[in-house]
Amino acid sequence: MEEVIFFDTLRQGLWVAVVTSVPILTVALVVGLAIGLFQALTSVQEMTLTFVPKLVAIVGVFWISMGFMTQTLVSFFHDQIIPLIIGG
Repeated sequence: MEEVIFFDTLRQGLWVAVVTSVPILTVALVVGLAIGLFQALTSVQEMTLTFVPKLVAIVGVFWISMGFMTQTLVSFFHDQIIPLIIGG
């Protein structure tokens, strides 16, 4: 395998990883900021207050975007990885 093909496949794989992780990371950021603001305004410093809502939001977004993530990964493997395996 040539270096150009290897690095192009690696670049595309990293981009797929970024695209599939953006929904979960965005929700974790927004919920974390909202909870931090709530804690700062009310002076409530409970550890479960930060963990449980963020976990619920992340699981919910993962459940909603699971089809998108699966389709993105399957199309990447179908279009990029499998032809490399078959061809060489």
